[in-house]
Amino acid sequence: MAFDIEMIKKVYNQIADRVNAAREVTGKPLTLAEKILYAHLWDGKVETAFVRGKDYVDFAPDRIACQDATAQMALLQFMQAGKNKVAVPTTVHCDHLIQAKVGADKDLQSALNTSSEVFNFLESVSNKYGIGFWKPGAGIIHQVVLENYAFPGGMMIGTDSHTVNAGGLGMVAIGVGGADAVDVMAGMPWELKFPKLIGVKLTGKLSGWTAPKDVILKVAEILTVKGGTGAIVEYFGPGAIAMSCTGKGTICNMGAEIGATTSTFGYDESMERYLRATDRSDIADAANDVKEHLTGDAEVYANPEQYFDQVIEINLSELGPLLNGPFTPDLSTEVGDTMTEKAKANDWPLKVEWGLIGSCTNSSYEDLSRASSIAQQAIDKGLKMKSELGINPGSEQVRFTAERDGLLDIFEKLDAKIFTNACGPCIGQWARYSDPKNAPKNSIVHSFNRNFAKRADGNPNTHAFVASPELTAAIAVAGRLDFNPLTDKLINEDGQEVMFDEPTGWELPPKGFEVEDAGYIAPEEDGAGVEVSVDPNSERLELLTPFEPWDGKNITGAKLLIKAFGKCTTDHISMAGPWLRYRGHLDNISNNCLIGAVNAYNKKTNFVKSQLNGEYDGVPNVQRTYKAAGVPTVVVGDYNYGEGSSREHAAMEPRHLGVRAVIVKSFARIHETNLKKQGMLGLTFANEADYDLILEDDTFNFTDLDQFAPGKQLTLEVVHADGSNDTIMLNHTYNDSQIDWFREGSALNLIKKQN
Repeated sequence: MAFDIEMIKKVYNQIADRVNAAREVTGKPLTLAEKILYAHLWDGKVETAFVRGKDYVDFAPDRIACQDATAQMALLQFMQAGKNKVAVPTTVHCDHLIQAKVGADKDLQSALNTSSEVFNFLESVSNKYGIGFWKPGAGIIHQVVLENYAFPGGMMIGTDSHTVNAGGLGMVAIGVGGADAVDVMAGMPWELKFPKLIGVKLTGKLSGWTAPKDVILKVAEILTVKGGTGAIVEYFGPGAIAMSCTGKGTICNMGAEIGATTSTFGYDESMERYLRATDRSDIADAANDVKEHLTGDAEVYANPEQYFDQVIEINLSELGPLLNGPFTPDLSTEVGDTMTEKAKANDWPLKVEWGLIGSCTNSSYEDLSRASSIAQQAIDKGLKMKSELGINPGSEQVRFTAERDGLLDIFEKLDAKIFTNACGPCIGQWARYSDPKNAPKNSIVHSFNRNFAKRADGNPNTHAFVASPELTAAIAVAGRLDFNPLTDKLINEDGQEVMFDEPTGWELPPKGFEVEDAGYIAPEEDGAGVEVSVDPNSERLELLTPFEPWDGKNITGAKLLIKAFGKCTTDHISMAGPWLRYRGHLDNISNNCLIGAVNAYNKKTNFVKSQLNGEYDGVPNVQRTYKAAGVPTVVVGDYNYGEGSSREHAAMEPRHLGVRAVIVKSFARIHETNLKKQGMLGLTFANEADYDLILEDDTFNFTDLDQFAPGKQLTLEVVHADGSNDTIMLNHTYNDSQIDWFREGSALNLIKKQN
């Protein structure tokens, strides 16, 4: 039986009328993405044909999901909103605060010992406000959502950038900052710029060593890490229909790595099979009644160039296994000779020290079964593991079923470490080194989604490559980055040459899914009597103090905190790893503010000049002295600033420390919204070359901020140390509502005022 079945039936009961109305107002057939968007308008009235990439639209998402690292700040904000219960179905999932080190049982107990304060807080807040709670060890948020909450044609938001995983079950599922989630929890509309549409037509069929992961690795190569920005990617074609539901989820999951708003597939038989296998036949039956509205119109898919802003076509029959990386998820390389040449030319270590299988991207039963088929071959063919191997099952249901069916036993026979059903190494929760900063140069291969420097283990010298689970398993056995399982032979323990056969696996477990304790705790019907307490001396949790409203005056005399050079992701702005322990304590976690950003003037991290004394120090230390002196500051950045995780801490930390504006060449979508929500100025250079005009000792004066208005450029006077100055024009995307957030000091301040 599905969760929230009445809500889902309500969505289906109204979808036909809304889709038909949307066809009428737009005067054309509709993509699946358009159907879902128009069916979830806040006021329910389909009266306007929205302009893609321009119009801001209010939506009514069906549900919200939060992982423990971001849920802390989201729920601390919701507690300030003056509401007794969340307005839409919401869940919290404890998956980020469990460090992989020894193995599942000991690692989970260690997390319970070290983070019990946070887990207890999240459980009590969930209980009080009607939120479903998934306890530590229950699984990775996105796999749990796919198994329990995702449904075709629905719209959801989540406080994690990989919320988009639910597109594998035909949703429009979008990662947001916690402040956006708080709006919806509080019964407010959720605002989004109406996305552009990218169509990906998949022809042919996957076979052999090629997996769904290779599809998104290829798309990432084509579009790069920013090519999907502001767009929904919609997959269609015979290759899409032939793919499993969890394979679709893998592709949608890594859509976050191309900057896409989300990705999705139309409802088909693979989704129906998955719904029925996960005890949701009631959803499958309801979806079948309206299935023509749960996929794009036939004319759209027949003539995609007329209806999408961009169309890509990939023949799956011609696609081979890929390795993407290192240090960026869009650097794609074919296995074999091409990888050998590229690795030698770039001095990438050819020896692979670890293979890691799991994460929210590839931790389904199908993924584990295909990888285990390679592991079983290694055993049968007398091969010994040359790399270490780690496995993170996606959920307790997947883990229990995989253990029952002997899949985990196969990995353990190769001395693999079975980690907790949690994110682990994928998000930096991996105790691999005692001193990561001084760890050696090495290569690892994993089935995760991101491979930025220091992402997995904190070691800047770790070259991480992204691959499918089956290719990861094969390379881990071979221990070589240049190994091609399609052509290369290995020497077994008897001195014989052997080759791997093609991987095999099951789309769904032949004996069905099974679990004894899935890890779900339902909230009380009335949580009024539930008490939530936060120790004022806690290092982990801190009740929020509202940010100060804008005084209505121009910001003048501002100093430069840092001019970031090159890639500056949310990992650079607010690192994860050991810093996850402070996600509920804004002041403590602000001590990691921008410590990973590269200073454009000395190419060092966490080493910037203070204009108060001319000395160099860490970014948070310098900024705290500016704040104490009442000096406003600005941050300057490059392209796609804030790509990566949805963590709003990357916006809240500089806001808390007194930064007033972030000025960049371009923003990643979620981070720009997060800055707006926290009452910050997120601005872009009208002329990107003006980035080069910014000098280390500059002073900044906003001359017309008192005339802040939608569509109106802002003027910035840049005064250099020698007395000369430049005038720079700045663009912004603020509308009237977002300017109100700035005036009030934050979106939350405005919600409280309205309540």
